[in-house]
Amino acid sequence: MNNYLKIINFSEEGKPMKLSKLAQASLLLSVSATSLMFSSVSFAEATTSNDQLTSVVNAGQKINDSAAKSQQKVNRLTDQALTKLQQFHVVTKEVDGLSVYNQQMQAQLDNQMNELNQLADSMEEVSIIERQISPLMARMISTLDTFVNLDVPFLPEERAKRVNDLKTMMTRADISVSEKFRRVLEAYQIEVDYGRTIEAYSGLLEIDGTAMDVDFLRIGRVSLIYQTRDGSRLGEWKQTAGGEGQWQELSQDYRLGINKSLRIARKQLAPDLIIVPVSGPSNATASQAE
Repeated sequence: MNNYLKIINFSEEGKPMKLSKLAQASLLLSVSATSLMFSSVSFAEATTSNDQLTSVVNAGQKINDSAAKSQQKVNRLTDQALTKLQQFHVVTKEVDGLSVYNQQMQAQLDNQMNELNQLADSMEEVSIIERQISPLMARMISTLDTFVNLDVPFLPEERAKRVNDLKTMMTRADISVSEKFRRVLEAYQIEVDYGRTIEAYSGLLEIDGTAMDVDFLRIGRVSLIYQTRDGSRLGEWKQTAGGEGQWQELSQDYRLGINKSLRIARKQLAPDLIIVPVSGPSNATASQAE
C-alpha cells in the first residue's frame, strides 16, 4: 500500500472536482488509520502463529525426550532380562550336573552299604573261621615237617628252622591269625619253588667218618650232588621208595658237567645244557610227599 493517496472527486457531470486541503488531509488521515489498523491485525496474527508453533515444537521435543527415556528404560530392562536368562541357563546346567552327580553318589553309597552289610556278616563269622583255621594251620605245619624229613636232604638246617619257627609262632598271642596263615602259606611257597630251581651252596658232609667241606648242587628235587673242594670226590643222594636214602659216590666222568652246573647255579655262566645224574626214586618220593 502506498504511503499516500491521490484524492480525486468527481462532479455529477463526471468531471473531477477539487477538494479543499482540509478535506484532503482528513481523508488521508482516515486512510492511514485504516492501513495502520490492518497492519496491527496482521502483526498480532503473526505473533499468535509464532507462539502456537513454538508450543508445538516444545511439545514435540518433550515427546521425543520422553520417548528417549522410555527407550533407555526398555533397553535397561531388556539387558536385565537377558542377564537373568543367562543366569537361569547356567543354574539349570549346574542343577542337571548335580542331579547326575547325586545319582552316581547314590549308586556308590548303595554299593558301600552293601559292602558294609557283607563286612558285618563276615565279622560275625570271624570267630567261627578262627576256630577252624587254627587247627588247619597246625595240620599244615605238621604235614610240612613230615615232608621236609622225607624229602631230599638239601639245606636241612634252614628248612628245619623254618618249620620250628612256624610251630613257635602258633603259640604266640601277639601275632594275628591272618599273619600266621600268611607265613604258613609262604613256607609252602618256598618249598614249591625248590622243585623248579637250581641252587649251589657250601656245607659240611660226613664222608667215611670225616666231616669234609663240599659244594652241593641241587637241581629241583630230582638231583642232589656234592663235590669236594679239590674235586677228588663226587657223590649223589639216592632216595629209596620208603623215604630213606644215602649218599653214593659218582664217577669222575661227571666232574666237568657238575662243575659247569655249579657255575650256572652261581650265575657265573649263562644257562646251558648240562649233563648230571638224576635220582629216579627221589622224584616219586617227592611226588608222594607233596
